[in-house]
Amino acid sequence: MNERAEFRLTVSCPDRLGIVARVARLIADAEGWITEAAQHTDTEAHWFFMRWVFSLPAGRDTDLSGSLGDLAGEFAMQWSLVRTDARPRVVILVSREPHCLTDLLARWRSGELPMEIPAILSNHRVLEEVASCYGIPFEHLPVARETRAEAFSLLRERLDLLGADTVVLARYMQILPPDLCSEFRHRVINIHHSFLPSFIGARPYHQAFARGVKLIGATCHYVTEDLDAGPIIEQDVARIRHDDQVEDLIRKGRDVERWVLARGLRYHLEGRVLTHGNKTIVFD
Repeated sequence: MNERAEFRLTVSCPDRLGIVARVARLIADAEGWITEAAQHTDTEAHWFFMRWVFSLPAGRDTDLSGSLGDLAGEFAMQWSLVRTDARPRVVILVSREPHCLTDLLARWRSGELPMEIPAILSNHRVLEEVASCYGIPFEHLPVARETRAEAFSLLRERLDLLGADTVVLARYMQILPPDLCSEFRHRVINIHHSFLPSFIGARPYHQAFARGVKLIGATCHYVTEDLDAGPIIEQDVARIRHDDQVEDLIRKGRDVERWVLARGLRYHLEGRVLTHGNKTIVFD
């Protein structure tokens, strides 16, 4: 039997008759064997989304890519075909808090997150020892109000040189400039310590405590030029007791932040997140 490799196809396009049938025919013509299939139609936007996983004989992905390119012109289709064993290069940005970083690194080392981490970048040196424990290069890129433009220009250079496919803000407490957000559209992932759109901005747990909330949460989202308003990938909540203090909210919130960021990043790495406007379709 010929050697085969597994591929993932994602498709997004205006909804119309025949999309599934035509794509399935192309995969069959390339001797593809479909093992996972998910699709969804946004009936209000009249937009179609699809994520399929299948194996192909060695070399047939080139033929399939050509056929999909032809079909894309006919269906106004955005599409991506990648091997499922690909390991995107993920650069992690941090500031002072370790909980999200240490959780991601533990999951990465255990094989739960299929990625390479070429470097951890930070505006502080506090977490340099954590990076060292995992054998990952650490770079200190300080950000001062007076040199902010130069600092982010250097950050962009470093991301380019590191070949970053995805950037994760693991409690990186700086606002990225709009041009960087635009360049890495839908490739910068943030964990916000709030159940957005509630309690945006700084000190959300203090805001929540002042309101006497019974649930707190965290939101994993793509970063855009609009602060804390990018497409949401994943969210979760924790219940709050009447006698919980701010410190309790922060402790519980950090747990939720870990879970939500890890799930959101995994969905992204596995090509399970498709965007349309400011909404996401997540084939989890």
